Amino acid sequence: MDAKKVLLTGISGFLGSHTAIQLLEKGYHVRGTLRNLERVSSIKDVIAKHTPFVDHLSFVEADLCTGNIWNDLMMDIDYVQHIASPFPRELPKHEDELILPAKEGILHILKAAALHKVKRVVFTSSGAAVVYGKTKEQLQHVMDESVWTDINYAKDLAPYFKSKTIAEATAWEFMKTNPSTMEFVTVLPGAILGPVLEKDFGTSANIVIKLMDGSMPAVPQIGFEIIDVRSVADALIKAMETPCATNNRYLISSGFLMLKDIGQILKKAYPANKIPTKELPNFIVKLFSKFDSSLQPIMIDLGVKRRVNANKAKNELNWQPIALEEAVLSCAKSLFEQKIL
Repeated sequence: MDAKKVLLTGISGFLGSHTAIQLLEKGYHVRGTLRNLERVSSIKDVIAKHTPFVDHLSFVEADLCTGNIWNDLMMDIDYVQHIASPFPRELPKHEDELILPAKEGILHILKAAALHKVKRVVFTSSGAAVVYGKTKEQLQHVMDESVWTDINYAKDLAPYFKSKTIAEATAWEFMKTNPSTMEFVTVLPGAILGPVLEKDFGTSANIVIKLMDGSMPAVPQIGFEIIDVRSVADALIKAMETPCATNNRYLISSGFLMLKDIGQILKKAYPANKIPTKELPNFIVKLFSKFDSSLQPIMIDLGVKRRVNANKAKNELNWQPIALEEAVLSCAKSLFEQKIL
């Protein structure tokens, strides 16, 4: 029997390359999309360090906003892993810079996949499509997949979180209004840590970099649901393969950590490093944010805990996440190995 073929968008990203490695290890043929084919040799070299099956890997140039190319890319494809998503290191001038590519991208992919009778599309959404747009009262509760971010409650929202919510909601609406044989699943990770494979790393790894580079004497009272990148890749593949997963959302997390907790894990492993474990009072962070625009995106998380329940993925996908401490420490170790720190 021929090996199943997977179209994987965003293969050059932190999660994309880890997912490609796991798919290749499981015997799939992977067609990875890149915005620029100049990166092919470097990405292939990175992936080849972690699997001997790079002969089953191919690359195509594609942009989420270019509609006509996706029909050609879906030829002979069995599954789609849609991982690519615009994620800014700085706030965009206008939220549409994030929202439009995210929304247009998933629609282009779903239309082409349905046309070519792809078996299943797995979309990497985000826990951000659940936990924002909340009142103080709503934040008292642990949230599950039945909850959605309220994109109209601007007081507790940022452009990236809005873009992820709109993209996922757009996808579910497409599935509802365009009946086909194609199946659809969404996976919603928290902040992704774990081993960085190259210098072009995932944005979440900045959490560990900032704690270890000596630039912070103390940390804001901010926390995240944390997940190891290898556990996300595993969940994406289980969501692709498990029959009962179709038409479901899956929140995935190893648990919640405050920045000071992450600092304490790192301090224990690297006692010689200057790693902050004390928290700044909220009023000081608010004061700093008036002079440092890079703090603006985190202000809505200040003093807030956004907690999720990941039991649905564990029960239905037979999925078990890597432990929190390993997610943090493997990230730190890899940052030294890649000479990022």
